[in-house]
Amino acid sequence: MSVASCLLLYSFAVAVLGPRLLVRLTRAGVAPGLGVGAWLAAMGSVVLSWVTAAAFLGAELVEHWNQPGRILSTCFAALRSVALGRYGVFIQIGLLALTAFAVLALAVLAGNLARSLARARASTRQHARMARLAGRQVPGLEAVVFDAPERAAYCAAGRPHTIVVTSAALEVLDDRQLGAVLSHERAHLAGRHHLLLALTAALATMLPRLALFTTGAREVARLLEMCADDAAARTHGARTVLGALLTLSAGAPIPTGALGATGVGVLARAERLVAPPRAALRWRVRLLLSALTVLLVTGPVLTGVLAASGMSFCGSASL
Repeated sequence: MSVASCLLLYSFAVAVLGPRLLVRLTRAGVAPGLGVGAWLAAMGSVVLSWVTAAAFLGAELVEHWNQPGRILSTCFAALRSVALGRYGVFIQIGLLALTAFAVLALAVLAGNLARSLARARASTRQHARMARLAGRQVPGLEAVVFDAPERAAYCAAGRPHTIVVTSAALEVLDDRQLGAVLSHERAHLAGRHHLLLALTAALATMLPRLALFTTGAREVARLLEMCADDAAARTHGARTVLGALLTLSAGAPIPTGALGATGVGVLARAERLVAPPRAALRWRVRLLLSALTVLLVTGPVLTGVLAASGMSFCGSASL
C-alpha cells in the first residue's frame, strides 16, 4: 500500500511541477526532438504510476483481505494504533469498492483513449482518401493539388500517405521553397507525428484539468513542427524554409487531423530559423532534457523500489 501511495505522490509531483519546468526547457525549441521525448516521458510516467499504484493496491487488498487494519497502517503509520483492530467488514467492503473504482476508472480511461486514437486514425485516413479523389496529380510533384484560392500545404496519414498543396500555394512558392515544404511534410509522415498528436490530444481531452496533458499537447504539436522545419532545413537551408513558412503563413487553416507547414507556432519557428541558438546553449539544453527524460522514464520504477525497500518517506511496503 505504501508503494501505491508513493507512486501517487510521485505522479502528483510530476503533474504539478512538470509543465512549468518543461515549458522553460522547450520554449525556444533548442532541441525539439528531445523536447517531444521529455513531454511524452512525463505524460507516460504519470499514467504508468497510476496504473502501477492501482495494481499494488489490488494486490495489497487480496493479500491482506482479512487484515484491513494492516492495510491502512502501512499507508498511515501515524494512525497505526487507531487502525489496528478497529476495522471490520464495512472497511473491507469500502476498500474493495475503492480499489474497484480505481481499476474501473483506469479501464474507462484506457478504453476512451483507444477509441479516440481509432477515431483519429479513421479520420486522417478518410481525409487522405478524399484528397486523392478530389485533387489532381501534377507530373513530377509528390503531392495532390487542390484548386483553391487559399495558400495551404499539409499532409494526411493514410494508405498511402498524402501530401496536399493548393493551387494558390503553387503560384507563390518558388521551386526551392516548394521543395522545402514537401520535405517538411515528408518529415511529419516519416516521423509518424500524426500518431503522437493523436495520443496527446486524446489525453488532453480526457484529462482537461491537468496542465501536464493540456499544455503538453500544445507544446508537442509546436515542437513537432520545429522538428519538421529542421528536417527541411538540413536539405534546403534555413532561409529557404523561412521563406516558405512566411509565404504560406497567411493561408488557409489546416484541416483537423492533418499536419501543415503553417499549422502551429509560426512566429516562434520563424525566430529560431532566423537566429539559431548558440552551440553552448544547444548542448546545455540537450543535456538537461536527456537527464530529465531518463529521470521521468525511470521515476515510477525508482519510486516503487524505494518504497518497497523502506527507504522512502512513505514507509516500507507490506507486499
